[in-house]
Amino acid sequence: MTRIGLPRLLLAPAFLGFAVIVLPVAGLLGRVDWAGLPALVTSGSALSALGLSLRTAAFSTLLCLLLGGPLALVLARADFRGLRLLRALVLLPLVLPPVVGGLALLYLLGRNGFAGQWLDIAFGVRLPYTTAAVVLAQTFVAMPFLVVSLEGALRTAGQRYEAVAATLGAGRWTVLRRVTIPLLLPGIGSGVVLSFARALGEFGATIAFAGSLEGTTRTLPLEIYLQRESDVDAAVALSLLLVVIAVVVIAVARPRAVEGLR
Repeated sequence: MTRIGLPRLLLAPAFLGFAVIVLPVAGLLGRVDWAGLPALVTSGSALSALGLSLRTAAFSTLLCLLLGGPLALVLARADFRGLRLLRALVLLPLVLPPVVGGLALLYLLGRNGFAGQWLDIAFGVRLPYTTAAVVLAQTFVAMPFLVVSLEGALRTAGQRYEAVAATLGAGRWTVLRRVTIPLLLPGIGSGVVLSFARALGEFGATIAFAGSLEGTTRTLPLEIYLQRESDVDAAVALSLLLVVIAVVVIAVARPRAVEGLR
């Protein structure tokens, strides 16, 4: 198959775009205290924050999949008035500053929020400033990434295979389980990777809704922010650790998702 070349004029802006992304990371590498790096990233507070970040990001990604998957199916396959408004509301966390999302969660589920008051009175549950609050904050900001990936995959796949299966007598659940979900696997992989990476780096919504309690709500981004004020070398080392984890997650999982699209 003949490859179609790109206009040479695109190379310069493409290089500049690459530089905008890569050079700040290069600047970070230049500031790292390499001699003290092992001690900085294995301190008690660093390991506690890292473990909490990985656990909460995993739980929030699972929530994104369980809730965002059906939501993406509705957005891609349903047809009713108000669908465009629903899609706009679902994508709202993509454009909102995360701290606004955290405040919204706080005023909904906090002690003075109408849902928070009900949870407190009926079940004695107080979500703000708990590990569960971290998971909810991460889910709020990460779910749109999974929804966008799955909805795009559904629209690209179309409905012809599902229509054939229905014509052959397959029920709705059978079509979903045997046709739709297998077609969605590449999109699911891509969405899960993006959601996990976004949840892992979440800061604004977490600090507004969950606070910064060591061992309970202080994730790695919050630990970096706090260390920046008192120990710049530790903040830089933890920032590098977060960059490495994100790169590994994307490098390992993303190619498998892309390969499924071929």
